[in-house]
Amino acid sequence: MSLSFDPKALAELAELLNKTGLSEIELEEGDRKVRLARVLAPVTVPVAAAAPVAVSPVAAPTATPAADPAKNPGAVKSPMVGVAYLSAEPGAPPYVSVGQKVEAGATLLLIEAMKTFNQIKAPRGGVVKQILVASGTPVEFDEPLLIIE
Repeated sequence: MSLSFDPKALAELAELLNKTGLSEIELEEGDRKVRLARVLAPVTVPVAAAAPVAVSPVAAPTATPAADPAKNPGAVKSPMVGVAYLSAEPGAPPYVSVGQKVEAGATLLLIEAMKTFNQIKAPRGGVVKQILVASGTPVEFDEPLLIIE
């Protein structure tokens, strides 16, 4: 059995993978099925922290609870479905804490998806105002993870 697919449509799907940060897309139409997946480079997580960081026991939200965090212009949203981790390993200090100043490109947290740890980096510099997820909790695509202002 020979299946033919439109190369332009496949290229558009591949571009969608890159734009959204997804690791795979699967489409089914009738008895035809296509699955595109990209191999994500494994993330190397250092075992030892580079420098000690002051850790607050529990980060309390500082924004008004009535405000929708997804609509906040400083919201950093999840690019994938997975499990969020705030530190490199259990017992290690978190990558960031509320009130901490971060530079663009700094690692904010990890999301484990399909046994791969993906670093979520700061899209811009600023101060971490709110952390909206707890370590070890599942997150959905486009879910707000934290707020940087």
